[in-house]
Amino acid sequence: MATTITMPQLGETVTEGTVAQWLKKVGDTVEKYEAFVEVSTDKVNAEVPSPVTGTIREMLVKEGETVPTGAPIAIIDEVGAPSGTKAGDGQAPAAATPPAPVTAPPAPNGHAPSFVVHDGDLEMALRKASPAVRKLAREHHIDIRTIRGSGANGRVTASDVLTASSMGPAAAVGQAISVGTNFAATGAPAMPAATGGAKTPPPSGTSTYGEPIPGTIIPLNQARRIIAERMVESKHTAPHAWSMVEVDVTNVWKWRSREKDRFERETGYKLTLLPFFMRAVIESLAAFPLMNAKFTTDGIYVNKDVNIGIAIGLPTNLVVPVVKNADQKSIKGLAIAAGELIDKARKNKLGVDDLAGGTFTVNNNGANGSYASAPIINGGQAGIVTMETVVKKPVVRDDDSIAIRQMMNCCLSLDHRVVDGYVASGFLADLKRRLEKMPADGSL
Repeated sequence: MATTITMPQLGETVTEGTVAQWLKKVGDTVEKYEAFVEVSTDKVNAEVPSPVTGTIREMLVKEGETVPTGAPIAIIDEVGAPSGTKAGDGQAPAAATPPAPVTAPPAPNGHAPSFVVHDGDLEMALRKASPAVRKLAREHHIDIRTIRGSGANGRVTASDVLTASSMGPAAAVGQAISVGTNFAATGAPAMPAATGGAKTPPPSGTSTYGEPIPGTIIPLNQARRIIAERMVESKHTAPHAWSMVEVDVTNVWKWRSREKDRFERETGYKLTLLPFFMRAVIESLAAFPLMNAKFTTDGIYVNKDVNIGIAIGLPTNLVVPVVKNADQKSIKGLAIAAGELIDKARKNKLGVDDLAGGTFTVNNNGANGSYASAPIINGGQAGIVTMETVVKKPVVRDDDSIAIRQMMNCCLSLDHRVVDGYVASGFLADLKRRLEKMPADGSL
């Protein structure tokens, strides 16, 4: 029996995906749950597992091609089922079209590049990087064979190429680069010394997100282009409203300070204010379920599950992985779940399931010192709430005494089609109350 594989939906609001790399070729066998293709969107690069054990009969989409979610991308003949070729016709399964050879671009000075690509090494290089990543490597004159990728199964990601580029000529002379190396610990320079203290723009006249150069144009990659489209769509579709409250988080701060060292020793993850904030948000969503809803053409759908998205800013991207069934987790459970997702996001290892199903989003803008912000709502949700930077300041208390307290702003953007100001302000007031009532010596 033949099974048609379709482009998965990599996130609730994602409508299309790109075949970044085929991990198998026509005629290859594939085991059930074995990855056979890598697809990408603005949010994630993910390996898609086969739902059956069988032989790949046909690849319907070329590498680099973008198709809508649900569109057929491959056909797999299950084990024991007849193949796509009629018995006795003597024809072998069609071979996959070999990837186009990588031609190294000329060096900035017009001379030949400082590396030579051999056939065997070229094949391996092509298989461990997507077309977009290979193109980026060519633009930055990086020999992709020299990079030890940080992606799944050692695949080279765009971040790997940009990191290699920042290391200068070493990336193009056959020196193996391990992305994520602690250069301070090894004594190696993070950036080559620039002559005269000036930066030399890349030969293409463009710069990277990681190191923007004034006077140059940063080309829109697929991720940035789709992020731009989604943000505009959200602002044009959902009428955004905004509100803010100031919260005394002194007790939460003391609680976290008391537990953070032990927590990191036991779990390997740092304990921030985020899981405490998430716990309070979850309880406030239970009190105001309309904030855990979404607008549809049939009406307002109130979600059964409480799946909290965590907005994570990366050097070249923005991702919102989701803690599923967050209402069933303790503060410790939320801390571990969030820590795992943040770690995967930074290593570019988020999968399809990590990004799907969010019903409400939190954002820790305070990690970068933000005092107040008005975030854009994640499509298909009613709101997003931020925790801003914690500031020590004098506060007049109910008995007119003045005390030094740890204060934090919480900012809420809401879809005014779903909720009005009465519900939104009630949610924020409830969130403030829950955060301020948390004990200084509670249990995780």
